[in-house]
Amino acid sequence: MNLWDRVLERRNPTPNPYLDDPVAWATERAGAELWSGQRAILESVRVNRKTAVKACHGPGKSFTAGNVVAWWCDVHPPGSVMGVTSAPTAPQVSLILWKELRRAHKAGALPGRIVGGNGSDAWKIGDEVIATGRKPADHDADGFQGIHEDYVLVVLDEACGIPQTLWTATDTLVTNEASRILAIGNPDHPQSRFAEICDGAPEDGSPGFSRLGWWVITISVFDTPNFTGEEVSEKLASRLPAQVWLDDFTRTYGKDSPLYTSKVLGRFPRDASDGVAPWSWLQNCRGEEHRAKIPGGPVHLGLDVGGSENGDESVIAARAGMRALPDPARIRTGNSEEIVDLAVAEVMRLQAVSVKVDIIGVGFGVAGSLRRRLETEVAWHVDVHDVNVSDAAQQPDRFVNLKAEMWWEIGRMCSQSRSWDLSDVDEQTLNELSAPRYFEKNKRIQVESKQEVRKRLGRSTDNADALLLAFYEPPVAPPVAAGHYKDRRRRGRR
Repeated sequence: MNLWDRVLERRNPTPNPYLDDPVAWATERAGAELWSGQRAILESVRVNRKTAVKACHGPGKSFTAGNVVAWWCDVHPPGSVMGVTSAPTAPQVSLILWKELRRAHKAGALPGRIVGGNGSDAWKIGDEVIATGRKPADHDADGFQGIHEDYVLVVLDEACGIPQTLWTATDTLVTNEASRILAIGNPDHPQSRFAEICDGAPEDGSPGFSRLGWWVITISVFDTPNFTGEEVSEKLASRLPAQVWLDDFTRTYGKDSPLYTSKVLGRFPRDASDGVAPWSWLQNCRGEEHRAKIPGGPVHLGLDVGGSENGDESVIAARAGMRALPDPARIRTGNSEEIVDLAVAEVMRLQAVSVKVDIIGVGFGVAGSLRRRLETEVAWHVDVHDVNVSDAAQQPDRFVNLKAEMWWEIGRMCSQSRSWDLSDVDEQTLNELSAPRYFEKNKRIQVESKQEVRKRLGRSTDNADALLLAFYEPPVAPPVAAGHYKDRRRRGRR
């Protein structure tokens, strides 16, 4: 090629042979194996300006998104292309999607180098940045400004957690016909912007346009190769959802749970009309933007003592101010002293100032033993409160018992007002919080019992009960002297 030809090529480069075939690029250039759902995502990004993928757990979402970015930046010339990716947290940016992008970059021997990390990644060719992974502050969209290339691709991973400000900023980046947006994630939050852009797509799960003009692809566990019989390699099959996972998940959470709807069916859950704490309200109480608004404070523990006769766990949940803390302590034992040992350890680990103990059944002895041991083993004062949820409510004209009052005033009202932070609450506890139903009895609110929930879901609400105990504020009462406890072990049933 002579000098003139090189000048012409620089001004009018020959189109990349994979420009209109991202599937061939992924398989031939990057050596990737794709199943049909992944191929459909790549094809949609090629054809449609806006693609939304609401998908079950584990179908290869981030792998696909990484290959989409790699294809896009490889087939468009530097100086005219930009890939922008974001996710709710910095680790999700760097450790998930960009991990897959690095693999595709290496496998395809693509030009340039990938640098950075911790939510600030970049793909550079020389001094030219052709892709960037960013986690701007939720309230500050400036991190998405200043990008004006001809071919812009924006990928929003874990799209349910993307705040509205970044959705708005994304729209300002893709103003021409040649640019693209891919929003992909589990459909966990039915009141999110992700749910809004998917609204109006075909209800049977087939791909189609939403009310807002996005091409929506729904991927259920039952659409993946291990359930359809689609022929793939053993290596790929081992990375996709399997029957053993589905069986375990169903036993743990139940088919009627919001988690089953989202993680298995790939659809947004619908709030139960008689649910005490609707799933969407709980989701509204999560995320970095929400956490910043909720005050911290002293640590309080809630101890739900499991009944040894039915194999329930004993669970210790914690809160700091109005923020639920992660990693509740759990033990499955009929030995009350082992439960007390764990409670003492949690008090010391978290420097808690109070413990609220469910005293029905064996919990009565646990509370007494815990009180005596804390007096001698902990250097600071720790209040131990006996809580019998079958007792009368503080508002007896509104609630049948204390259990109904706690679930309503804490589980429901704190969620509706977004006055507590559930960002660190695990999925099992969230699922339990959304499970109980309520009804009126003689014009008073009653919440279904643990036994009723167990019959319906196959598991108890031990984790949720412990969390509610942690947030419960007992009425001020004179302290009970050690050794002078009123025996209430036989009072009431939950």
